[in-house]
Amino acid sequence: MEVQIISRKLITPSSPTPPHLQNLKISSVDQHAPYVYVPTIFYYAANGEEYDVKNAEKSLQMQNSLSEILALYYPFAGRCAKDDPCIECNDKGAEFLEAQVNGSLSQLFGDRELETNLNSHLAPHYFDPSNSSPLAVQFNMFECGGIAIGISLTHKIADAFTVFTFINAWTTASRFGVDQVPCPSFELASIFPPRAASRVENIVTIKAATNNIVTKMFVFDGVAISKLKEATNFSASGSHQSLNYQGTRVKVVIALIWRCLMRLSQARHGCMRPSLMKVPVNLRGKIPQPIPENSCGNLISWAVAQFKPGDESEVKLHELVSRINSGIENAFSNYSKATSDDELFFLVMDGFRKVSKALIENEVDVYMFGCWCRFPMYEADFGWGKPTLVCGGNSQVPRECIRLFDTKDGYGIEAIVSLEENKMLLFQQDPDILAFSTS
Repeated sequence: MEVQIISRKLITPSSPTPPHLQNLKISSVDQHAPYVYVPTIFYYAANGEEYDVKNAEKSLQMQNSLSEILALYYPFAGRCAKDDPCIECNDKGAEFLEAQVNGSLSQLFGDRELETNLNSHLAPHYFDPSNSSPLAVQFNMFECGGIAIGISLTHKIADAFTVFTFINAWTTASRFGVDQVPCPSFELASIFPPRAASRVENIVTIKAATNNIVTKMFVFDGVAISKLKEATNFSASGSHQSLNYQGTRVKVVIALIWRCLMRLSQARHGCMRPSLMKVPVNLRGKIPQPIPENSCGNLISWAVAQFKPGDESEVKLHELVSRINSGIENAFSNYSKATSDDELFFLVMDGFRKVSKALIENEVDVYMFGCWCRFPMYEADFGWGKPTLVCGGNSQVPRECIRLFDTKDGYGIEAIVSLEENKMLLFQQDPDILAFSTS
């Protein structure tokens, strides 16, 4: 399939941003975040009408409602400042592209590898800090009349909570009008004031992968996850700590993939290496500082679980689940005790520092997970129904990572796995991957 861009324009806010809001300081956590787009793609099947006309109307409706919502989410129409930790809210506009795809959605849905490969072309994915708008949208029209809407927000000012808060606001504005949208808050810099650049940059230096990264999707359906949870709980049933071995569907999938990656490392190095698993956690509602409702920006840190090899011949899945539970519990416990903004900042940065150090020294295998499960991805109704499928697009991050998304029924998990090519060949042949997932 080929994707051809047929138009490109900037959508500006429907009303100008007031002068006192035109310079938005970003938080110290935002400073740490990378200058990359985080794309999400929403697929909508054709409704059987004259789709050429209808799709043109849908595109225009999206552009009009985007202009209206940008009056509230004004930083997304601005530009990142070159030398200061701020967003210049200058109303230059968010980019809106229209594209034609020479294929049908049925072809795409019948070939998950094609879907994974095509995702990199259905949403803007290259972010240039000096020129790009924080928000970029691509409206893709298929020959069958179906559409795919690729929405990309830069991670510099948006975590997953912010992404879906914005998308929910936009869809509400598209259906009911912007008057029905609650006002967002962009005040996180008052809690995490920006710091001297060198203090942040030295912390976040992370070694990128040196070889080609390939991305594949592995689907763990609800039945497979139920079996996986049963096996995990059964193997832990004899332990006096069995309660801490109880795993949610997300945790058992993370544990399974973590164990597969540990086996892969053992095969490559000839011995089992210590490893570290990290997953982002949303700090909203977990810290003592009062956070305004609908706070936008990055308010995340890492929960970290560690494994050090011992005399065991095989790593037990329930033991990894226990480590994951402990890592998340410890993270939230530490953040809940922070009595000052400075203490909270150093706790967050310490999590980043430990991971960065492990990546740089390369004495510990570091496995980076991202989780978008339980976010309302399938509620994105712009006025023509909810999406048939939602996927995470390919981001610019030049390193290995695993991103988890809900399946449409809410019971399964789609794992978007990005590994160096030679590692992927081994990973997809792992017996647990073959037993519990489809690719």
